[in-house]
Parts: sequence; C-alpha cells; structure tokens
Amino acid sequence: MVTNGYDLLMKKIYPLEYRDIVEREASEYHLDKALVYAVIKTESNFDPNAKSRAGAVGLMQITPPTFEWLQSKRKDEPALTEEDLLVPETNIRYGCHFLSMLLGMYPEKRTAICAYNAGIGAVNGWLDDPELSSDGKCLDRVPYPETDRYSTLVLKNYKIYQNLYHFK
Repeated sequence: MVTNGYDLLMKKIYPLEYRDIVEREASEYHLDKALVYAVIKTESNFDPNAKSRAGAVGLMQITPPTFEWLQSKRKDEPALTEEDLLVPETNIRYGCHFLSMLLGMYPEKRTAICAYNAGIGAVNGWLDDPELSSDGKCLDRVPYPETDRYSTLVLKNYKIYQNLYHFK
C-alpha cells in the first residue's frame, strides 16, 4: 500500500497509541475502536498523565467519583486507587467499561458521548426537557456549550479514525 505525505501527517496527528490495550478493551466491551481512539484523542491527546480542572485523570479522563462507581460494579477485581487511573491499561479498561455502559443506556452515539462528558444525571435531565429532546431518548440540542463542542469534536475525530485507518 502506498502512503502519501498527507496520510503520514494525519497518522502522526491521529495515532494508534496503546493499540494492544485499546483493541483488547474495545473487543471486551463490544466497542468500535475508532470511537475509543476518538475519545482518548479528544480527552487527553494520548497523555496518560493528563489531569483536568474538574479532577478527571488519565487517557480517557475519568473522574474519581465515576471510577469509584465503576469499581463498585466490578466486584471481581482488586480494589484500586485513584493513582491507578494514571496506568494506561487501567484507565482504558475503565473508560471502555463506562463508554460501553453509556452506549447501552442511550440509543444514539452523540447522546452517550454527551453523558461521558457532562454526566448521566445531566443528560437524563436534558432528555426530560422537550426543548432539548423531542423523543426523550436522543438530544436535539445540548445546553452546555462545552459538552456540545466536546461531542462534536469526538464525532469528528471518530470519522477521521474510521477513514484514516479504514476501521469498520
């Protein structure tokens, strides 16, 4: 396969870092790996030590309360600490678990992605508002500008990963 300069540049900007972990966890949670890469790209730009002002940590920017909640659902695993979120394998595993749960809760990717960013409670409240959701299942409008921009960027990055790496 011949790769042109544009593809090489795009693959530097949109890498497949942590490929073994992403592919294993995406498979485990029945996720589209292009979506997992898009979330990582958007959340941390592949910086395993990333920390947000809101306290989110690691590659997939998981908050400590979300981490604790997810751990309570994974009783078969040893207890982990917040520091463990800096370990790429742990962060991607828990991020994929959370993303999979959200995609199971909401019938549309964008709504699930909004919940990943703003939280389940916020999104459920928006879905109950007829000005934001005409059917109570999918969002027609996102009231938080940050979450609106975030979901748009994740979906843009998702399409780029699909097209650049020919993910199906």
